[in-house]
Amino acid sequence: MRVLCVAVMGVMLVANAAGADVRLTTKRDGTKLISNDGRASRGGNFDWLAKQHDRRSKFDPIIERYAEKYRLDPTLVRAVIQVESGFNAACVSHKGARGLMQLMPDTAKRFGVKRIHDPDENIRGGVQYLAYLTRLFPDDLPRALAAYNAGENAVLKYGGIPPYDETRTYVKRAMTVYYGRPYGGGAVMFAGRRGGKRLRGGFSGAAPLAALIPGAKYLGQVSR
Repeated sequence: MRVLCVAVMGVMLVANAAGADVRLTTKRDGTKLISNDGRASRGGNFDWLAKQHDRRSKFDPIIERYAEKYRLDPTLVRAVIQVESGFNAACVSHKGARGLMQLMPDTAKRFGVKRIHDPDENIRGGVQYLAYLTRLFPDDLPRALAAYNAGENAVLKYGGIPPYDETRTYVKRAMTVYYGRPYGGGAVMFAGRRGGKRLRGGFSGAAPLAALIPGAKYLGQVSR
């Protein structure tokens, strides 16, 4: 989900966003929006994103607690928070996703999150959802991240990363932050055809080699 933060915290929010390249716009109804959507120079700069690897914050105790509870890598949680909200708990996307882990209202309800901007509840719901997706797409982190952005039904529908520019960019950004080096290079991420052969095991088999070579991507085997 591209980050689009509603300026509900006034000057403080502007100050917090100043560390990243952002755009401030005012809607017709007077609502001020701060945009940091990946097209901004830093958000789209993969070298800069790589430096955000395992970024520490005041939310670490919450992240560590729920990552352990739901058996998820806390570094992955931090990577998702980085690309979703830039660690801004007040963020609201243009699609209505909210909080640190940018939960949509339906997703928040699904995981029992009642106070969607509360860091503890938001992180818990986001970690639960992310843990669910990593089980749904085992050994295939790119697809799990794609599902976090576009929904698991979209990934299941296309048998791989959906052909959405936003989702493909999101996966590249999240993987860059997670691994601490630019992800993608000249590799092409693609989706399977609807009703066609499905990809599986994006990080099995050749995964160790792909993980060690910058720019190398193992995109999965075709089920026959």
